[in-house]
Amino acid sequence: MPDDVGGSERMLSQWETGIQEKAARYQAMADRVQGLTITETSRDGTIRLTIASNGILSSVDIAESARDKRMAEVSAEIMRCLQRAQSRIPELLQQVMAETIGTQDETANVLFAEARKNFPPAPAEDVPPPVTEELRFGIEDDQPSRPAPPPAHRRPRRPEDDDDFDGGSFLT
Repeated sequence: MPDDVGGSERMLSQWETGIQEKAARYQAMADRVQGLTITETSRDGTIRLTIASNGILSSVDIAESARDKRMAEVSAEIMRCLQRAQSRIPELLQQVMAETIGTQDETANVLFAEARKNFPPAPAEDVPPPVTEELRFGIEDDQPSRPAPPPAHRRPRRPEDDDDFDGGSFLT
């Protein structure tokens, strides 16, 4: 009987040690993931942004040279950089998991699948052609515009029409 109790105690001790080691590995993974940041820069270098491991934007830097661009182009480039950065999260998460808890762990596989679902690959780099047309608001006629009518003829002012008493002040 004492051997059975001793064996049970050893088994329980090993189980407890295994749980503590696994908890330490998960904590190490969580600490490393929390510290991850991803920085992405636009092709022309005008946009630089950084995201945290949860995909939330933590900083955006826009170079002065961006002022020469249309705001639609700048905002589109920010979104492309953000999507590229977020699409890297699953790969980095998988790397951290492999180094800390291993890739065979069921929880690791669930976390990785969730990251792939939340942060899909970035779309292909389709840069739209620059817009060269001006936007005009109003009615456009098919006919050429007509010349403006001449200004209305004004009658010259005559001194007898002047009612201001020869230009003197009425206050004095």
